Amino acid sequence: MQDGLFRWGVLSTSKIGREQVLPAIVRSASGVIHAIASRDPAKAQAEAARFGAPQWYGDYDALLADPDIDGVYLPIPTAHHAEWSIRAAQAGKHVLCEKPIALRAEEIDPIIAARNSTGCLICEAFMVAYHPQWHKVRDLIAEGAIGRLRQVTGGFSYHLTDPGNMRNQPDLGGGALPDIGVYPVVTCLLATGAEAGEATGQVEFSPEFGTDIYARANVAFDGFNLSFHVSSQMALHQSMRFMGEVGWIDVRAPFNAVNYDYAEIVLHDQKNATQTVYRFDVNQYERQADAFVAACRGDHSTMFPLEMSKKVQQVIDGIYAAGGRA
Repeated sequence: MQDGLFRWGVLSTSKIGREQVLPAIVRSASGVIHAIASRDPAKAQAEAARFGAPQWYGDYDALLADPDIDGVYLPIPTAHHAEWSIRAAQAGKHVLCEKPIALRAEEIDPIIAARNSTGCLICEAFMVAYHPQWHKVRDLIAEGAIGRLRQVTGGFSYHLTDPGNMRNQPDLGGGALPDIGVYPVVTCLLATGAEAGEATGQVEFSPEFGTDIYARANVAFDGFNLSFHVSSQMALHQSMRFMGEVGWIDVRAPFNAVNYDYAEIVLHDQKNATQTVYRFDVNQYERQADAFVAACRGDHSTMFPLEMSKKVQQVIDGIYAAGGRA
């Protein structure tokens, strides 16, 4: 690690990387971008210049062979996440992979095996896990601020009809559930610490694209229930609410804090009067980058583990099965 800084390699020049993750790495206290790879060498060269990376590659394997890279960030198309996470670890690189890290829960087992056999950290990039608003929701529920939790409701939607976008391409792992269905599930798990039970739901597939464009889901937990909807062809919307016997919590920008709305959670009492408003001014992508580097250096206390990734994917698999996809 040059000058104590973690040297990142980046596979692909995807939008999420360009607009969110790479700028956060540049601003972070722990890392620098050392190299960027793309199958379009001109794009790799341009993005390397933009983010101050001294190296660029027109080939993913060439980047993985670079001995000066400590770890890689993988924002490549979803269908290739599992394969390249394993390949990167086998090349001796720590791995931060965009979600979902796999398209079925069973595909996460070989990734766990690669992590264990290589000694390289492999993590799914659930940036919400590092945002303090979710730590606060967890603490409020645990301390009994809303009494007994009975119902969690959520929604996440946007409108995207571009056939060239990977989210509308089944062979690249497109679909609303893989892209955004994971968020109500993971935030519910993070906030409650509970184990998910049976998942049921309805799933609508696009006759044009073949991807799922709408899903309505229900997940049973011990003592409470999670109900949510997601869609890639509805108006932009995000919400998560935790309903208890003596109060409830409204998370105003649950998933894309700042980009969707200001990070704010509101605690309501039994008669719906606002008790407390909590506001946060942090960048969850920066916190993710620093937490990942800390974990690579041995502090795993805040890192989102693959075992949790598998639990999230098991819920998504259950919704798909209930909706007609085996």
